[in-house]
Amino acid sequence: EVTPGADPPVCRIVDFGKFMYEQEKKKKEAKKGQSKAKSAVKELKLRPNTDVHDYNVRLKKCLQFLGKGNKVKITVVFAGRDMAYKDKGRELLARFQEDIGEENGHVDGRPNMQGRQMMMFINPGPKKEK
Repeated sequence: EVTPGADPPVCRIVDFGKFMYEQEKKKKEAKKGQSKAKSAVKELKLRPNTDVHDYNVRLKKCLQFLGKGNKVKITVVFAGRDMAYKDKGRELLARFQEDIGEENGHVDGRPNMQGRQMMMFINPGPKKEK
C-alpha cells in the first residue's frame, strides 16, 4: 500500500522478491548509523606504583576513548605487599580524575574496592545537572 488512508486506498504492484531485497537494504543502512562502540566499556589497568610515563600513556588513551564516546573503567590492581598501600591507589585515581577534567568526562560514583582491585568509572562529557 502506498497511501492506506486515501479513499479509495492506493496500492502498487511490485515483485515480492525485489520488495524484500529493498527492505533488507533499508535495515542494513539503518544499522550502519548505529555504533555498538558507544556502549562499550574500555578498561585501563594501573598499579599503585605506576611511573609518570606509563601514567601519561593511560591518560592519553583514556581521553581518546572518552572523545569517541566510550565509558572508561580505570582499575588499580594491587598485588602482594601493595595491599598495605591502598591510599596510594586512591591518590592515583584522584589524580586521574583531576587530569581528565570536567569537560572531558565525569566520574560515575566514587572509587570502590573489589578484592585486590580498586575501580572507578568515567563517563564521557560533563556531568549533567538534574
